[in-house]
Formats: sequence, structure tokens, C-alpha cells
Amino acid sequence: MNQVIHDPAWIDSTLTAARPQAVSALLRYFRDMDTAEEAYQEACLRALKNWPRNGPPRDPVAWLILVGRNATLDGTRRRNRDVALPPDEMISDLTDAEAPLVERLDASHYRDDVLRLLFICCHPELPATQQVALALRIVSGLSVAQIARAFLVSDAAMEQRITRAKARIAKADVPFETPGPIERSERLAAVAAMIYLLFNEGYTAGNDPARASLCDEAIRLARLLLRMFQTEPETMGLTALMLLQQSRLPARFDSEGEVILLEDQDRVLWNAKLINEGVALLDKAMRHNRPGPYQVQAAIAATHARAAHFVETDWAGIDALYAALERMQPSPVITLNRAVVTAKLHGPEAGLTMIAPLEKALSGYFHYFGTRGAFLLQLGRTGEARADFDRAIALAGTPAQAAHIRRHLDRLIQDAG
Repeated sequence: MNQVIHDPAWIDSTLTAARPQAVSALLRYFRDMDTAEEAYQEACLRALKNWPRNGPPRDPVAWLILVGRNATLDGTRRRNRDVALPPDEMISDLTDAEAPLVERLDASHYRDDVLRLLFICCHPELPATQQVALALRIVSGLSVAQIARAFLVSDAAMEQRITRAKARIAKADVPFETPGPIERSERLAAVAAMIYLLFNEGYTAGNDPARASLCDEAIRLARLLLRMFQTEPETMGLTALMLLQQSRLPARFDSEGEVILLEDQDRVLWNAKLINEGVALLDKAMRHNRPGPYQVQAAIAATHARAAHFVETDWAGIDALYAALERMQPSPVITLNRAVVTAKLHGPEAGLTMIAPLEKALSGYFHYFGTRGAFLLQLGRTGEARADFDRAIALAGTPAQAAHIRRHLDRLIQDAG
């Protein structure tokens, strides 16, 4: 175990995975967002110092909650010239005393705090864009730049949104308690959107265990949400969508961590259990006859999952689903995705025509230039294609995204040659 704990990647991954539950519990205790975040950061600093020396705690989340809470209280007492708490070295990592101490912070189990916090962040006092942005920042710890990319806005604009959201919650004296049934229903859509953005941040991060853990956390939260709203078809659709996408994880990267394109993935490696669960949930949702965007996206993912080989993909069916999604939720990103399908059916010229009006709206979106570059290269317009691929790589938010574009470029150049 000592070898594991000395690995910085292991510590980073553990701290990232623990953040949602730890910050949520600290926020419920301190009732102040900035204080909770500072307490968690202090706990992380102490973990980096203590874990390599004393060994890892049996329950990292409980350890971080206890240490973050005590450190913050210690700072307050010192400022008040009170007696300080014992130093870090006196806190046991080996007796598993952290969990029962955390349990006594209040009557609720800290593992249920994350969903509670999501509903608090999605308070109607905040505009919808601020709700989701604040939840992503507080719960997942994503950077302002990462959240800005998800919303296709500048870092400065997103920083303002998050700052204003915190100020509004403080000014409105929002209670840090679980909202009642009516309030939960009113905030359901915003909570679902946050969970899916959280999943996407992990999914697009590539073969990075620290960020990939966000996918597991998002699925866990969706399952909790489904228990609260058992007859809500869109909650079923959201859960099904993430399960179906996560099912491809074992086939998405090669032995060196490079992205494997969908057409090249070994579908035998896809997780059949997750696929079956996702398809069953989708079928259950559709029986309610109340279609919604998550159900349609899950149906697209299920169509890919049902194809034993890439060449057997039902592109006409996927195109019809994207058309329905465009009507339900008009978005330049959805139109961009549909253009890829259109190109499969009618050729790259048709795809290029479809995305031409999207350039202004998606000028900072790397997928737009990667997709347009692919269409241009297929049409033999190599110079224009290279310029678009270079732009896409410059806009890529993660090494995995840049590698994806480079691999796609390499393949298309080989095919063209």
C-alpha cells in the first residue's frame, strides 16, 4: 500500500473523486460556499503532506471532511485566541475513527449530501445558466475554464456568472437544507442538466482517471435521482444515456492511452451489462409516451450499441432521431452532430452545407473545425482541411481531444493518398 500512496496520480485521483461528497458535507456544516471550498482545499493540502507519511485512510472522504472541518474551526479559534486543536500528526489514519466522527456531524449520511447540494445550487433565485455553472464549480471542482468550455462562453463571462450566483445565494439567505417535494420537482431539469454536464466533462477528459471518475459520480447521482423520481421518463432517459455511453469505456483507448475512434473500437469489449441496463431503462421510459431530449439521445446511443459492427449502423434511424432532437432542443451543437450523420447518408458536401451557418455560433468549439476539416478533406480540399484541423487542435480542451483530431487527420490523409 505504501507504494500506492506515494504515487501522486493515485492521490490526485482520490482527492478528485472525494471532492463532491466532502465539499457537500462541509457546505452543509458551515453554510457558506467559500468557507466549504477553503476547508476542502486545506484538507487536500494536509492529505498531500500526511498520506505519504502515515498511510492512506480507510475512508478518504470521511478523513477529508473531518480534517477540513477541524482545520477551519482551528483557524477560527486561533483568531479568537482560543485553544488550538491538536496538530495534524495527532489525527489517526489507522484506526478508522474518521467515519463515526463524521457521522456525528449531523443526522444525515454524508454520501447523500451531493444530491442535496445540487438541488440547493439550482435554487429559483438564480438564473438557469448560473444554477448549473455554480453546481459544476462547487460539486465537481471543475475549473472556470472547463465550465466555460461546456457553455461555449469566455472564461471571464463564466467567472462573473459564478461570482454573481454565490452572491445571490448569500444575499437571499438560501437555506442549506433539502428542498421539499414541490421544490425538487421544479428544480429537476436543472439538476439533470448539471449531472449530464458533469458526466461529459469526465467522458471528454480522455484516459485520465482523475477526471474520468466524474462519469461514475454522475451515474451515481443519476441513480439517486431516479430513486426520487421513479416515474419520470426523462430521468430514466438521462440514466440510460450515461450508462450506454459509459459502456464503451473499455474500448475507447488503446494500450498507450490514445483515443480509438468509434468505427475502430472492438465492440466485444463494450460492457454488455451497462448496455442491457441502459436499453431496459430506455424502453421503460418510452412506454410513458412522454418523449424528451434525454430519451432521444439515449435512443441514439442505443442504436449505436445495437450495431454489431460499424458498417451495420442504422444511420437513417439516427438521422431521424437527431431531427426530433433538433425540434425539441434547437442547438448548433445538435445540428453539428446531425451533419455528421447526414454526411454518412448523403456525402460530405451535404454535411458541409448543413454546418456552414453554424460557424459564428461555434467559432470557439473545436468539434466544429474538426468536423468541417473532415468534410473538406473528403472533398479533396486539403489546404482548407489542414487549416481547420490546426484550428481544432488549438481549441482542444484536453490532450485526448487534440489526439482525437490528430488521429482522425492521419487516417483521412492516408485514405486520401
